[in-house]
Amino acid sequence: MKVPAEKLGSFFLGREFDISTGKTLDIPLHYDARDLTTHAVCVGMTGSGKTGLCVGLLEEAALDNVPTIMIDPKGDITNLLLQFPDLATNDFKPWINPDDARRKDMTLEEYAEATAQKWKNGLAECGIDSERMRALSEAAEYTIYTPGSNAGVQLNILGSLAAPRLDFTADREAVLERINGTVNALLGLAGIDADRMKSREAILLSGIFEHFWKEGRNLDLGTLILSIQNPPMRQMGVFDIETFFPQQDRFELSLLFNNLLASPGFQGWLEGDPLDIESLLYNGKGKPRQSIFYLAHLSESERMFFVTLLLENILTWTRSQPGTTSLRALLYFDEVFGFLPPVAEPPSKRPLMTMLKQARAFGVGCVLVTQNPVDIDYKGLTNAGTWFIGKLQAERDKTRVLEGLKNAISEAGGSSSAIDYDEIVTRLGSRVFLMHNVHEKNPVVFHTRWAMSYLRGPLTKPQVKVLMEARTKRAASLETDKTPAISDQLKKETSRPAVTDPLKEGYLQSPPSLEPSISQVFLPLLLNRDEALRSIEGSNTISTAVSLVYRPALLGLADVHFVDKRRGITDKSEKNYLLFLSDAATTPDWDDAEELDIGITSLEREPVSDSHSPLFAPVSATVNSKNKIRSLSRAFEDWLYYNARSSVAVHDDLNLFQHPAEAEKEFMIRISHTAREERDRKIGTLEKKFEIRIDRLEKKLRKEQRELAEDEMEHENRKRQELASIGETVLGFFMGRRSTSRIGTALNKRRMTAKAKADIEESLEEIDDLEKDIRELEEELEAEAETITSHWENAADSIRYQELSPRRTDISLHSVSIAWLPFWECTTENGAVQKKTVVEAFRK
Repeated sequence: MKVPAEKLGSFFLGREFDISTGKTLDIPLHYDARDLTTHAVCVGMTGSGKTGLCVGLLEEAALDNVPTIMIDPKGDITNLLLQFPDLATNDFKPWINPDDARRKDMTLEEYAEATAQKWKNGLAECGIDSERMRALSEAAEYTIYTPGSNAGVQLNILGSLAAPRLDFTADREAVLERINGTVNALLGLAGIDADRMKSREAILLSGIFEHFWKEGRNLDLGTLILSIQNPPMRQMGVFDIETFFPQQDRFELSLLFNNLLASPGFQGWLEGDPLDIESLLYNGKGKPRQSIFYLAHLSESERMFFVTLLLENILTWTRSQPGTTSLRALLYFDEVFGFLPPVAEPPSKRPLMTMLKQARAFGVGCVLVTQNPVDIDYKGLTNAGTWFIGKLQAERDKTRVLEGLKNAISEAGGSSSAIDYDEIVTRLGSRVFLMHNVHEKNPVVFHTRWAMSYLRGPLTKPQVKVLMEARTKRAASLETDKTPAISDQLKKETSRPAVTDPLKEGYLQSPPSLEPSISQVFLPLLLNRDEALRSIEGSNTISTAVSLVYRPALLGLADVHFVDKRRGITDKSEKNYLLFLSDAATTPDWDDAEELDIGITSLEREPVSDSHSPLFAPVSATVNSKNKIRSLSRAFEDWLYYNARSSVAVHDDLNLFQHPAEAEKEFMIRISHTAREERDRKIGTLEKKFEIRIDRLEKKLRKEQRELAEDEMEHENRKRQELASIGETVLGFFMGRRSTSRIGTALNKRRMTAKAKADIEESLEEIDDLEKDIRELEEELEAEAETITSHWENAADSIRYQELSPRRTDISLHSVSIAWLPFWECTTENGAVQKKTVVEAFRK
């Protein structure tokens, strides 16, 4: 089978299946990604093939550039990282389960070779080639997070205690819901089963969170522990704090959390990447990410704690997004058993139910997977717009699923009476699923496609560590490579036979005297003596003298306003330029200036007091008077007018531009999602236009098919009548009853039979023409949809940058000052050679 050309927004899940004959049809099943905004549920027993179906769906989401967060309690979804485009035996071999090979009475090499061949055959049967597999590898940025463990990428959960980026007054209800969820998760981790309405522990912690978050202040566990002992509130309800929760009892509660914080195993929860949803969904350049949360190593209480915090953060992020009908992001929950029970109220239930009810308005889809449908809240099931139902073993599971499905159909305004779902579900086999989609007219039975990822089964922590080792090493190297930066322009080495006294080179022991009207500032000392020496010393180098010296430069400070009335852009940019002064008696040129990368607030009025008094270089005659500084100020203002520019990223097709305060990553995300919305809108309009034309032709086709059936019946009747008439005429001839009228009747019957046959041929031609017209329309629709998809697939490539120039009135000059720059002059010995090295100390 050949898969149709790749189309964004369309997930290839498999091929349609004829349940009556048990055969797979050569009709690909494509699922509209937009339908996931109304969520999906996938149910099936072990061995039904639901992992393969869901891995295939997640692969399609990655190909479609849909960012996804995957909660993986068992470790199955980590198989997404086992992608081998070359399908080589050696790629499979490290991941082969030795027990599987032993059961097959094969060596690891033999089993790996058989597995590689099995994947080649399965993918070829589905029309998936190595090009599509490489496209998946290039599109997806997979990361496995292991909370509380360094097997994968660690997560720092302290960010979950930070104040949400919501207005407390405007979003009070949402903030309080998040507080309740966070408090319940923390108490559950501490082993306290608390009722948020009755438990004084829950009420106290909620009050502390509300106090800090209302003021926009972040919390961490240390602050929370101290606040339990000394609450910032003096009253709870009508009781004072001591009556409501005595000090000794509060101490015992704080001790529980302190023990948790002090335990060595808990430190893994406080290290690693922040639990920031935006960063989990997009990388620094705005490219979509696929984040997998591996939870197989956690205890039940730890899983509940983390899942609750994660869901609360996802819910807060979701509510902060603008509304859309396109699929913005995906939340996938591989085994939801225990997190959304029908009766109990674990901390994870409320945020998950809220996501199912509200997330669709923001374009965030949820996919819930389980093999125990009877253990899921009934309301959660009925909120799903798409149902993937696989083979079910227990009768009660089938009953519960069918009950939920029929109610979901009813709530969507449909009827389930015309289809025997019970019979269909009973006859489902391995990798065969019933899909009911509220956005489609009829349910579909299909056979899942072969997964491009190697479905090895749940991975262990050591295996996860191997998968993520390369990424972890890269992150570690970035941390250790942060050595002090030394400017090539200002780090100069000259070999000298002996140490030279700086004072003899013209340095002063105090700053030179200048006119009072000339402003002087000192840049901060950011590189200390030891750091300067470490930056230049080798294994055989010995320092013999180190001096702190200040050299003068010019510092120009101004505000430049950039205005674009058409786009409504008004941006103020601080321009702080540092101009180094040469020893030559030439007028300084602002073309040689460089932008200062430290804040103005860091500037100082006095030099640093060092154990060795700093030395000062003399000020050049080109800048040592008020008139010269005034002239340089005018030159700086002119230079800004001719050189200061603000670059605005613009996307003309989408009529979007980057706002002044908008980060590049945020702009890229906005372009990506707007392009998806525009693509979906145009394809939707196109489909509606063609649907009318195709429906009109299909009505004609059905009419012609009915007429054909009638013509065929008429033809059969005419043939029988003709045969009867001929028989009667022949019989009369042999019996001597010759009759002209009988011969005429026979001929008339013959003409009528011929006419009926002609009507059939005419209907067949008309049907053939109509079917051809429908095929051509469908091909035209597909071609135009492909054109639209191609146009929006790489929307970021159409970004152009427009420069904004200031008017003279847009430049506000603050000052041009003498800026004293600190340097370390280090004299070192390496054998018989002495060297003097100058290291800038005003930046790291």
